[in-house]
Amino acid sequence: MKPNWFESWFDSPYYHILYSNRDNDEAQLFIHHLLERLHLPKGSKILDLACGKGRHSRYLNERGLNVVGVDLSESNIQYCKQFESDTLEFYEHDMRQVVRVNYFDAVMNLFTSFGYFEKDYENELVIRSSAKGLVKGGYFVLDFFNAHKALQELVPEQTKTINGITFKIQKKIERGFIVKDIIFEAEGEHHVFHEEVRTLHLEDIHQFLIKSGLSLLEYYGDYDLHPFDNINSTRLIIVARKL
Repeated sequence: MKPNWFESWFDSPYYHILYSNRDNDEAQLFIHHLLERLHLPKGSKILDLACGKGRHSRYLNERGLNVVGVDLSESNIQYCKQFESDTLEFYEHDMRQVVRVNYFDAVMNLFTSFGYFEKDYENELVIRSSAKGLVKGGYFVLDFFNAHKALQELVPEQTKTINGITFKIQKKIERGFIVKDIIFEAEGEHHVFHEEVRTLHLEDIHQFLIKSGLSLLEYYGDYDLHPFDNINSTRLIIVARKL
């Protein structure tokens, strides 16, 4: 069976090369602002859902929280294992499935690690499974892109050269997804990878929250947690709570 695009692409070393410009300082500042709002005590149990290479997990742990990071990518989890401790664990896991029941004080899904699935019920299942993992009163945090702004400013084609590799990136809107094709030559081979993320708006995600027994508390438009503006905000950062 042909693997889903996210199984092959996220497990590829070229994915991390293309996105190597991610700002760790920005990520840490985002977590700092978030923890100031959530008031989670030291030792709180956190799930970093789709943790990638664990940059958010590690910083959350440095702030005194007990963190479990999960990701579908075997190579990501193998990399993360070197950072494990008594209060920091990493596992290979499909985010549509429950990790632990009634266990976490907060579940965080960060850096557009959502909306990958073809059917909306599968995307809803990510939130439903997250809710099952939370204790009563626990927080669910979703860091997504602002679909309205992304659609308005879509660049159909661009080229990026990173580490000597020239990536040709083509974007289009198809079936309610932003579809991205990544084409490049590396190590003497021609590569074509694919990304697609559902263009979910605040109202769509709010319905997922309601169906999952989560109450929408706040939503922000950037990593400094400024108010969300549908026209200008780059991000849609949602904080909800288990009823």
